[in-house]
Amino acid sequence: MNNSSKPSLSKEQKLVIASTATGFSFENMDFNFMSFALSSIIASLGISTVQAGWITTITQWGVLLGGLLFGLLSDKYGRIKIFSYTIFIFAAGTALMYFAHNITTIYILRFLIGLGNGGEYGVGMALIAEHFAAKQYGRVSSVAAIGGQLGSILAAVLSALILPRLGWHVLFLVGIFPVILAFFIRRNLKESDTFITNQQKEDKPKVSFKRLFSTPKLSMQTLGLICMVVVQAGGYFGLMNWLPTIVQKQLGISVRGSSLWMISTIIGMCIGMLVFGNILDRLGPQKSFGLFLFGAALVIYILVRARNMIELLILGAIVGFFANGMYGGYGAIINYLYPIDIVATANSFIMNIGKFIGSFSTVVIGFLMSKLSMEGVMAFLSIMYLVSFAIMMFLPGLKTMTKELRANK
Repeated sequence: MNNSSKPSLSKEQKLVIASTATGFSFENMDFNFMSFALSSIIASLGISTVQAGWITTITQWGVLLGGLLFGLLSDKYGRIKIFSYTIFIFAAGTALMYFAHNITTIYILRFLIGLGNGGEYGVGMALIAEHFAAKQYGRVSSVAAIGGQLGSILAAVLSALILPRLGWHVLFLVGIFPVILAFFIRRNLKESDTFITNQQKEDKPKVSFKRLFSTPKLSMQTLGLICMVVVQAGGYFGLMNWLPTIVQKQLGISVRGSSLWMISTIIGMCIGMLVFGNILDRLGPQKSFGLFLFGAALVIYILVRARNMIELLILGAIVGFFANGMYGGYGAIINYLYPIDIVATANSFIMNIGKFIGSFSTVVIGFLMSKLSMEGVMAFLSIMYLVSFAIMMFLPGLKTMTKELRANK
């Protein structure tokens, strides 16, 4: 791990940030490509909404499996090498979508794309852990996470330009070029001295998921972090997928499609990530997560008070600030709390399991919408964040992390 405190970044550190942010960006871009293209795919292939729904589910299974597999492999054989393989898998699946003319082919390709996508987060966070000092994790991880939000905006722009004129096949073909760019950026990186040193140890411990649960304390920490990520992902998927519909149906406010809401919320998310990363490095995880979790719980509930477009967009940006500003922080604390030789495995396992479970929030919120008022649904989301706060307060490693960060200032 590089513990120097130079005021400027080295060339290697700049490449780590650029390549990780680029990878996160195109991972999000692909996800949003499918969201924008889904109605066109349904119309062109004549498939049912149930068949279309399975596209996302199958992709998520690929992401889960790919994350678990490539997290382990990167800790065993190298970050850069395994990242290269995930890029080729992702790129091949994306390019071949151009030739997909039936739903079975799409299922196979989306699973393949999910496999490649799944390993990105763990490898990226492992590179950050090995190239930056612990007191920089929050800021660097948050900057990398902002790349994912920029990918969402890029997807919206490209979809608007390409879908009406050239169709969804060309949209996915275009999506391969940024992935190739990400590969060439990462090709200039080399394995860190920390990784090479760990590989040369004769008595190095075996890389396995069991090490995440090797003691009762570590088991509690791992399960607690998974629960926090479930809330994080559940809130994100729930808000981004359902809130425009809730507003239109129950408040009678038009959001002029999803674009205005998405852009407003993403801007808030990006600002929130920048602020959160700095607060995390200065105040530690308990105060930073506590502030943002309470802020998310409060603002999400207040959102039901919006009565016009301006209020909705302002509150949407504030919701994005608090609810998703924390996202990069999870990688930062996982980097800190787990041994460096299994940090990719830890990131991949915790984040992918949490996001997979959290993705079912769209189903849960859809059910609640049929049973509760809008205030009831938003109260449920708010309580989720308060539960995450309670879990966070009992995680044993976070108090130690706060003390050590203060000592190293």
